[in-house]
Amino acid sequence: MFTRRDLLAYFLGAPAALSACRNDAERPVDARILGAASDRGHRLRDLTQLPEVRSDRIEKRKVVVVGAGPSGLAAAWFLHRSGVTDLLILDAEPRPGGTSAWGETGVSRHPYGAHYLPLPLKENTALISLLKEMNALDGVDAQGDPQGAEHLLVRDPEERLFMHGYWQQGLLPRPGATAEDLRQIQAFHQRVGAMAAIRDGKGRRAFTLPLRMGSDDAELTALDKITFKDWLTREGFTSKRVLWMADYACRDDHGALAEHTSAWVGLFYFCSRWRAGGDESAPFLTWPEGNGKLVQHLMKPVADRVRLNTVVVDVNPTEAGVEVLAMDDQGPRKILADHVVLATPKPLTARMVRPWREHPPEHLAAFRFGSWLVANLHLSSRPRNRGFEVAWDNVIYGSPSLGYVVATHQRGPDAGPTVWTWYLPITDPDVKVARQRLLAMTAQEAAEVVLEDLGRAHADLRQRVDHIDIIKHGHAMVRPEPGFMWGPHRRKAAEPLGAIHFAHCDLSGLPLFEEAFDQGLRAAREVLTVLQIPPVEPA
Repeated sequence: MFTRRDLLAYFLGAPAALSACRNDAERPVDARILGAASDRGHRLRDLTQLPEVRSDRIEKRKVVVVGAGPSGLAAAWFLHRSGVTDLLILDAEPRPGGTSAWGETGVSRHPYGAHYLPLPLKENTALISLLKEMNALDGVDAQGDPQGAEHLLVRDPEERLFMHGYWQQGLLPRPGATAEDLRQIQAFHQRVGAMAAIRDGKGRRAFTLPLRMGSDDAELTALDKITFKDWLTREGFTSKRVLWMADYACRDDHGALAEHTSAWVGLFYFCSRWRAGGDESAPFLTWPEGNGKLVQHLMKPVADRVRLNTVVVDVNPTEAGVEVLAMDDQGPRKILADHVVLATPKPLTARMVRPWREHPPEHLAAFRFGSWLVANLHLSSRPRNRGFEVAWDNVIYGSPSLGYVVATHQRGPDAGPTVWTWYLPITDPDVKVARQRLLAMTAQEAAEVVLEDLGRAHADLRQRVDHIDIIKHGHAMVRPEPGFMWGPHRRKAAEPLGAIHFAHCDLSGLPLFEEAFDQGLRAAREVLTVLQIPPVEPA
């Protein structure tokens, strides 16, 4: 149990707790926790004996995909287009998408997690093919890289930062900066640009998406042996503003701080999406429901094969294939599959795979996952604004949160009802404690954290909120600590176990849609190779 001050101190930091002030006469805000399947997942964790299955609850399938997130659905999408129609996709959640799930209530669809996709570079042909199917692209630029459809590119203003009591345009923390701060910000930008331009002896980019297309040059991968913070220190970057930019990057993609994140990964965040000849990252595609739009498209050809609210409790490789035991609302069910694509985070995978439950392989211990708290604030009207106008992405300098995105931003008018999606990565280095504290929070406690964090920029926010939906991601993102990206464990985890094939973005160490999609296609190709079915590659 938390006192209010303890609650705010843990999730927002001691300064927020000390400065917090609330008038108890203010109206309470309606808050609810949306149904992440943590209770069903804990049923898997606590299972001591496998249930018996009636004969009428046993079925056969060519391929079973476990996990209806981007990676599992990408595998199913690719298998289906290659002619494998005897498919079944199982997921414990009440909705597909994983951390790319979405909501459709209120004035706008809105994300429950991932909310944008940078335009891919021309080499990422599979992802470009997917976006073409979705009519999300509009030709190519002078370098041959795809251009986004105008209505899907984030409109101006794209970003703003709350600092020193006012909103400013863009995310560079310039207000109050000294001449040395500004020099280091410019030097960091130039250093990132120089590293983004590096090509190895085989012509590969130093950092690119998907990861498998980039360089594995030893001089570059040596950056994985130190933390991003140590690299910054070594390079002479000491400005608090540069260090904030580094921490923001690591929290944004990995839910961790620069002092706990591989230097290779920290640089990847800034360098991987720069286009040839450019001086900034690729433009973003976005939809009101975020990456839920991508999930919906991947689901279209296989929607009738998806079973939600179904917890897989046992995946057992046999000489004949794989036996999958699942629990749904009617009880236990067994599926006899020729192949299984297991597209689940490694903590869940370790509990599902029967040979690993009693004797987990060494490589699983290398995967550590951070927790995230996400909230959708349904607003009846817009709070008062101090400084620059409302943007798509709105960040508060010095806050442990990542701020919020506005679901209605692409419509144009910045007035009237809307939905804000707010993100808080929990950066506690003890991931188990972070997960326990997140899962123990009540809806009202979570709402207080949200309102306190945003209240510093929007004093009248509480009066504008109709209700808040809370989403807890206990295993949200893999944390690539030093040695993880280019050590042996990540690659070992991708190797098949009999007829079980693994697909999840944690196998890349990068919790990004681009990697989830690529890992799903890789696992699907493994299955097709064994089945001797020619893959129909996206063109």
